[in-house]
Amino acid sequence: MDHAPGAHEMGSSVSSLDTLGAVLFIGWTVGMWLAVVVLAYANRGPVRPWLYKTAVAVIGLGVIGQIGHFQEHAFQAGYWVAHPYSPAWMTPWANSLARGMGQVDPDNPTLGMEILHLTGNFIFLAGLVGIVQITRRAVGSLTSRKWARMGVWMQGIHGLEHVVLTVSVALGAGRAIGLSTWFGAIEPGPALVTYRVWWHFVANLIGTVILAIALYHLWKERRMVKAGYEVPTLLESEAGAPVPAPVPAPGAAPATAASGEAAVREPTPAGRS
Repeated sequence: MDHAPGAHEMGSSVSSLDTLGAVLFIGWTVGMWLAVVVLAYANRGPVRPWLYKTAVAVIGLGVIGQIGHFQEHAFQAGYWVAHPYSPAWMTPWANSLARGMGQVDPDNPTLGMEILHLTGNFIFLAGLVGIVQITRRAVGSLTSRKWARMGVWMQGIHGLEHVVLTVSVALGAGRAIGLSTWFGAIEPGPALVTYRVWWHFVANLIGTVILAIALYHLWKERRMVKAGYEVPTLLESEAGAPVPAPVPAPGAAPATAASGEAAVREPTPAGRS
């Protein structure tokens, strides 16, 4: 998804499928972050049945999004290996999404691609935040939470890079400004394509490895994580749940509530009949 200006097919006509894909993809990103905000707020209060399932859904959607995101970078790197002096390349489905998103400013040929890359990174970041949230109630220090927090920091910085790239293009900069363009100092051409393609490929490779390690430990620690969303029976009893009455011995008269309370208050001393 990282290209020199004019490298992808923004000049072609935009179809209704391009528009629908762009709307759904942006809606996916917004929906995940709304869920993250709800999780962060609701996890401050009492346990609710839907919290665990919602966190699992956010993580799952983040993983699916990052699989698609990373494969795009892998294809780009592979294309560069075969054609190191050619313009950067995008898969047909990425081109379609970029065309749809580029409708916000048809005169800006690279804005759609920058928006697409920005949303892809924020879907990935939301998935990592989901791991941090789902482990929040677990007792003790979890390895999965440590790796997820590491990923949030790294991907947060990477996401900020794409915010800067997107905003600079939206404001009319001749080329995207950010770390992956050496702040606009690299002239368009093979050098810029090489630097951007490999910079983002390596960043996403590291981020994806961190995500995989966090997921591996989350699976190993799943019982501890899930236990944090279960209300213990003891707490239910202390909160006022009814306690079953004692069962009388065979042949004895059933004890009334009053006599039962008296028996508790005044136990029979040892040796008395």
